[in-house]
Amino acid sequence: MKYIYYAIAVALIYTNATAHELTPTYPKMRPSYIEDVSVTQMKMWNRREDVLYYEIGVFDEEWKPVAFASENKILQIAYLGRTTFDLYVRDSDLNRIKYICTTSKQLKQDVQSTGIKSRICSKVK
Repeated sequence: MKYIYYAIAVALIYTNATAHELTPTYPKMRPSYIEDVSVTQMKMWNRREDVLYYEIGVFDEEWKPVAFASENKILQIAYLGRTTFDLYVRDSDLNRIKYICTTSKQLKQDVQSTGIKSRICSKVK
């Protein structure tokens, strides 16, 4: 039994989990050039070879979607590529937003048997 625990521990240590990265971890909204709208700038890095598309989402504390605007709601990022995007939210919704997230999206023909989906979120203060 002891050897099984060692085998599991070794497997966990040497297993490589890859996902994408989203920064800043705690974004701050600031006034934009549009009246009654705030903006924050987010940076993303794709560390997944099997995924090229990511969906942006904004959520409240109960994980209900909050309306937002961005140049694209689906980002295409090459493997090891980086991108920066601006995210706009109405000032009337500022007190509701809690999380800004990106979720991996796979094309239907590209889905592998594992089909691992990753979601990375930043918490708005």
